[in-house]
Amino acid sequence: QVQLVEAGGGSVQAGGSLRLSCAGSGSISSFSGMGWYRQAPGKQRELVAVLDTSYRTTYTDSVKGRFTLSRASALNTINLQMNSLKPEDTAVYYCRYDAGPLAYWGQGTQVTVSS
Repeated sequence: QVQLVEAGGGSVQAGGSLRLSCAGSGSISSFSGMGWYRQAPGKQRELVAVLDTSYRTTYTDSVKGRFTLSRASALNTINLQMNSLKPEDTAVYYCRYDAGPLAYWGQGTQVTVSS
């Protein structure tokens, strides 16, 4: 079992910045990816940024150049720096850890961007 603890999020005005962090603990093994997804009201959950086994990062097009996913010194901790936030970034952000065929999700953290 893997537990994911998310931190950060909150409310900002457009153009502002927020930082999310996610720390994994528990029976972590067979790392195959870790990243952030988001779900806006009435929409499907979508990928925001993910780190693969080669520690390469993939971003969805809408956040490229604004968001930066990084891996902290702790092996199972990632941070998402979100700059130049837009109202359309408003969503619940979820951390996900992939361990082989299994996927673990955090509880989600709300990000609200006002215009």
